[in-house]
Amino acid sequence: MAKTVLITGANGQLGNEMRLVLDGNDAFSPIFTDVQELDITSKDAIDAFFANHHIDYVVNCAAYTAVDNAEDNVELCTRLNADAVEYLAQAAKHHAAKMIQISTDYVFNGTNFRPYREDDETSPCSVYGSTKLDGERRLLQCLPDAVIFRTAWLYSPFGKNFVKTMLNLGRTKETLSVIFDQVGTPTYAKDLAVAIMNVLTAEQWHSGVYHFSDEGAVSWYDFTKAIHRIAGITTCDVKPCTTAEYPTKAKRPHFSVLDKSKYKTTFNASIPYWEDSLRECINRIENK
Repeated sequence: MAKTVLITGANGQLGNEMRLVLDGNDAFSPIFTDVQELDITSKDAIDAFFANHHIDYVVNCAAYTAVDNAEDNVELCTRLNADAVEYLAQAAKHHAAKMIQISTDYVFNGTNFRPYREDDETSPCSVYGSTKLDGERRLLQCLPDAVIFRTAWLYSPFGKNFVKTMLNLGRTKETLSVIFDQVGTPTYAKDLAVAIMNVLTAEQWHSGVYHFSDEGAVSWYDFTKAIHRIAGITTCDVKPCTTAEYPTKAKRPHFSVLDKSKYKTTFNASIPYWEDSLRECINRIENK
């Protein structure tokens, strides 16, 4: 009998990739919701939804991700990134469902000198990072056997993201300044969706916090250069700049590379190199 999977935030980048990886998989019966179908900031709405549907798994792809706007919208950011997670966890616990939550590299302050492991001390330096960490803690307090994926620099052919923005700017601007002193790893949302499926299809449930991004490390500047190179954009002069030269409302981690050893070992999985995944994604974007 097919297992029912509730996918929240289904119209976002990861939610759309989950639609594709679940399509045609007879082992699962997915229910895709976004705010129109289920307001996850409402405990009553969640409780009613669970009462009317048999749910085996919850994959929460919904979040408030506008990092700079979050600094001025603390209440809404908290409702989506922490309160909603707690409500989903409570409903999952009551109905004996398993839950997968998506978190972020922004739970770290970015002062490390090596890739962050799951047990490293968290110290977010933004409202976004703080609310995502709050969501993690509330989830594990209510549902200790949950799975949390911390990811970073998510992009896809769907919605707004850095890759699509740089493709557009590269074709419309003569010059572009991009930060070179923030280093991390881009994550193709399709690769994260595959990782989530690895959790769902494993012979046993492996609870815990896992780090997931694509392999390698790169600065935003070098990432942009790669985007333009792969897309054949040669008319835009991309210049490196420092974080200090490009101030933002929210502070970003300078170094947020994630150590994926735990995920790879637990699920016996390999992870694509970031540039290979970028090439695949740009090909999808250009051939839409």
